[in-house]
Amino acid sequence: MNGHAILENVRRYRGIASLYRQTAAFRPGQSWSLLEQAREWEARALSELEAYFASRTDHAAPLAA
Repeated sequence: MNGHAILENVRRYRGIASLYRQTAAFRPGQSWSLLEQAREWEARALSELEAYFASRTDHAAPLAA
């Protein structure tokens, strides 16, 4: 997967997390569940970013040597 696609996934995941947080504000009875879903989507976004930068670091390492 190329860098643009990964960053697009991150944008989507964070957008979904934001929607869960907004919904939690209007549904207090479900807020804990909704906020947990938001945390899971944020974790996915972070995981994608970590993988993206790890792959860039792996490709740059031979150039630095």
